[in-house]
Amino acid sequence: MLTTLGQVLSLITLALAGLVIAKACRLDTTLACLLVGFVAGQALGVLSLDTGIRAHYLKDLVFFVVLPILIFEAAWHLRPEQLKQWLAPVLTLATLGVVINMVVIGALTYWGLGHPQGFPWLAALLTGAILAATDPVSVISQLKSQRAPQALTTLFEGESLFNDASAVVLFSLLLGFALREGGSVATSDLGTFLKVFFGGLLLGALLGGLAALLCRFLNRSDATMMTMVTLAFSSFYLAEHWLHLSGILAVMAGALVVRWRLERPADVNLDAITLGWNWLGLTFTSLLFVIMGLVITLEMFTERWLAMAIAILAALAGRLVAVTGCALLLKPVQPLSLAWQGLLVWGGLRGAIAIALVLSLPTELPYWWTIQSMVFGVVLFSLLVQGTTNGLLLRKLK
Repeated sequence: MLTTLGQVLSLITLALAGLVIAKACRLDTTLACLLVGFVAGQALGVLSLDTGIRAHYLKDLVFFVVLPILIFEAAWHLRPEQLKQWLAPVLTLATLGVVINMVVIGALTYWGLGHPQGFPWLAALLTGAILAATDPVSVISQLKSQRAPQALTTLFEGESLFNDASAVVLFSLLLGFALREGGSVATSDLGTFLKVFFGGLLLGALLGGLAALLCRFLNRSDATMMTMVTLAFSSFYLAEHWLHLSGILAVMAGALVVRWRLERPADVNLDAITLGWNWLGLTFTSLLFVIMGLVITLEMFTERWLAMAIAILAALAGRLVAVTGCALLLKPVQPLSLAWQGLLVWGGLRGAIAIALVLSLPTELPYWWTIQSMVFGVVLFSLLVQGTTNGLLLRKLK
């Protein structure tokens, strides 16, 4: 118990150090936390110390502790009235767009690496599913600081939230294939996918409605926050562990329903609740990037640099094809301008969700380290290149 407490305190201390460096050097918070984790990991290696991080429990830590908070926090910030206006493009980008993105990335990485035995189609599609999840946190802050249209911010937030859910469902499905002997796709898998997808939504909506009733009855901001944190973890746990449904979709639906039910001014203090979710989101995102920094090794860059470069190009190409293809389909219904399409393509950063998924890959998969190196390379490119230049693109297109 004391060892676990020491590990948690060490991670939190590193996250706080990342926040200090971000403030002092005017860096993005996620980038600063990643750098702190990387430096700490290299220093521990030189000193022959053990971080205590083990692959066999990392998946449970990421899936059952980190993801519910990140998904709920993202869903909470969506305004129901704005989401309703832009629901068609959001759902199109988050469903068809995710599939297109996954297939394009999968095809380009498979053909680019050209090693069917060591990196088969299933590994390429797993990579595509992970990199289909976008996390434009820094882009959204830039949009708000430059007073961009609220509709554009809603489009970024809504698409990111829903495509995260779609990407996680596809990732879980493909991972199940990969862990099977032979990795074949059964005929009943489509029915299983529909059950997992819509069952998770239904469960989350039901629990979200019950949680909203409890929040109104308690009528206290602190009790409401406690209820929502319980909702985030319980909906995920019930869906994944007991009912074998999508925990991510259950959390997302629960958050959207409880936010919608508490929108009335007479209910709870939404500003206080939003503040609570802000610090929870910051804490868990910072911890996730610190962990990423700790597990990054220099061998990734010396041995997998070509795979990283291929993955970066594939991620950009997949995003471009997905956005332009969905925009063409949406043109008769709700057209997206070329400027907005450009911002969606370049602003589709990969971040916390992609890291969470790749850290949860079982090490018994022979290609897990290759996928992890590729995803880390894309995330680093997102932070260092896309994140730092997107503000300039936004000002130019504005």
